Amino acid sequence: MLNIALFGPPGAGKGTQSKLLVNKYNLAYISTGNILRKEVEKNSELGQQVKEIIKKGGLVSDEIIVQIIEDELRTNTEKVNGFLFDGFPRTTVQAYILEGLLLKMNTELHCMLSLEVPKENLIKRMTARAEKENRPDDTQEVIKYRLEEYENKTKPVINFYKEKGNYRAVNGVGSLEDVHNSLVSHIDKVLQKIWFNVVLLGPPGSGKGTQGHKLAEEFNLTYISTGSLLRKEIAKGTEMGKSAETYITKGDIVPDEIAIKIIEREINKHPESRGFIFKGFPRTIVQAYILDGLLRKRNSSLSLVIDLNVPTLESFRRLTNRGKSGQGRVYDIDTDTIIRRLENYEKRSQKVYGYYGKKHHVVKVDGIGSEDEIYKRLCETIKQALKRAR
Repeated sequence: MLNIALFGPPGAGKGTQSKLLVNKYNLAYISTGNILRKEVEKNSELGQQVKEIIKKGGLVSDEIIVQIIEDELRTNTEKVNGFLFDGFPRTTVQAYILEGLLLKMNTELHCMLSLEVPKENLIKRMTARAEKENRPDDTQEVIKYRLEEYENKTKPVINFYKEKGNYRAVNGVGSLEDVHNSLVSHIDKVLQKIWFNVVLLGPPGSGKGTQGHKLAEEFNLTYISTGSLLRKEIAKGTEMGKSAETYITKGDIVPDEIAIKIIEREINKHPESRGFIFKGFPRTIVQAYILDGLLRKRNSSLSLVIDLNVPTLESFRRLTNRGKSGQGRVYDIDTDTIIRRLENYEKRSQKVYGYYGKKHHVVKVDGIGSEDEIYKRLCETIKQALKRAR
């Protein structure tokens, strides 16, 4: 998810540039000014409250702003890659409010881009706009008041985001194309720093491990398999390995405390990573919450959830054959253990799919076919997701 706030004084061109950026990056456009003007036009209860404030060029109360922003966030979450905020936040109080609203959605503001335009240019632009659009908030008196409000109340927001390290000043003087290209350049740099995280779901024997390794290499991501990591701990005879061994040999799920420790350790080992492919975790709805928490701790979130779809009988056949091949794991050799693993998966997976179905678009990929055929399907799925995200 990509979240941008486009900042700058009245008349800087935020509305015009916002439309271009919304289309380019598939973002939901959230403009407090537009929303409030629509409410005034409808003569709604909210519109009546803010009508006089807007006429004078004043700032609407934070209680009203929170209400409309939260409503917009809630109703614009599907089929978009994030949000572009125009006209919000306008004060440091609102900056804190936005932090809280995005935290509630398990995301954050990735950059604050400020269009820098000299005052004389702003006055000329707004005067011309007043004549063309007949906007009541663009009279000479109101223009002067709005610019003073920006200097006194809104400019301190810059310091808030400078301290967070995600503030960027952009020259707002020049052709429409030049300003747009400058904004895109900054945004593309931000996108390169945002992790792309994938959860690879599917029953035991669906091929997650084989495909996960190849996909991580293909897309320059870090592959994290809790099963593989725990088997290494068992082989080394560590305390963690000893604790996990009794669960793994029975085909049971390892306690969450062990899984958290090993996943967090692996994430910390790769600070330079562009993102992660998680295989074998989460296996329960509790673990789904845990993974969201682990990523949120690092100001990140899931980008894609893939369901490698394989029928139960096919999974059983694959696991049985793997056990007979001499390359099977300890839990592939015994038929009862294989059945136990598949039953555990069936019982617990539905809640995991339900959890991700509400928060993310789970993409089903057919897991039947040759290794190369399945790999091509998975690559195409990730390429499409990257295209939407980037």
